[in-house]
Amino acid sequence: MDLSVVVPTLNAREELARCLDALTEHVPEAELIVVNGPSSDGTTGMIRERDDVDVLVEVADRTINAARNAGIDRAGGTAIAFLDHTFTVTAGWADAVRAGLDTADVVSGPTDSNIEGDDAMTAPESRTIAGRDVSYFNAGNVAFDRHVLDELDGFDEYLHVGGSRDLAHRLAGKGFSVGWQERMRVNHDMGTDGGELTSDRNWKYRSLSYRLVKNYNLRPTVAWRILRHAGKDASGELRAVVRGDSRPSEWLATGRTVVSSIFGGIKDGFRARWRDRTSRRNPQGRSSRADRAVTIYDWRTG
Repeated sequence: MDLSVVVPTLNAREELARCLDALTEHVPEAELIVVNGPSSDGTTGMIRERDDVDVLVEVADRTINAARNAGIDRAGGTAIAFLDHTFTVTAGWADAVRAGLDTADVVSGPTDSNIEGDDAMTAPESRTIAGRDVSYFNAGNVAFDRHVLDELDGFDEYLHVGGSRDLAHRLAGKGFSVGWQERMRVNHDMGTDGGELTSDRNWKYRSLSYRLVKNYNLRPTVAWRILRHAGKDASGELRAVVRGDSRPSEWLATGRTVVSSIFGGIKDGFRARWRDRTSRRNPQGRSSRADRAVTIYDWRTG
């Protein structure tokens, strides 16, 4: 198995350097691809001074799914892993990736975190939705057999957040297996000082409704899941108003935003479902465009 490791990054030079140092120490045989998009903190210069990065892809699009797809475009391995730029791999990580991909199409592992309030994934997570068993993976610590990403056309670039959740639904829809390896551990010891490859919270509900409608249609179980999430957040905001921590006008404004985001996601989910009627459900996937990369430094060719 030839392993490519893709590390998307944005304005996190110091954290990225620690991430790359750990990969070089523990997985020196892997092809290392950094997708930088677009940083203003000297990340490009730092990477160009190193001798362990095989490919640097500079992108203009700040969304994480575009960065992931840009990494897939340049990866040469038969297996492709994605690693969060704030994570560092441990000594048994590479062996766990190989063992996991021997028995499953996708393998993920836990994140050990010393950061208070960090919601890092530490155990397998699964749900049954519309009769489909969906196994989620740790988005910042996951490896795929190459043919899986090719079959599903990578990540859906409509989504600014929730791209990994959407891919988990599509993996289940195609019958691909997702494994979990405890030895595939990464550490998250320091918070990032840089930017996140995500968008504002309005995308939470747009993403949720979009990916559920796109993958399952607007059936009763899908509507219930959307409304349950919205109701839980609405009750939390209302309690904040009662405590005096928020104002009623803010609660109402948040409610209007949530409703607008849900209907926008449902509409776009129907449109995506119509545009890609195949089981991969990815009308804005990797093959939909060829202009992600602004500049490519490929040191594999010398």
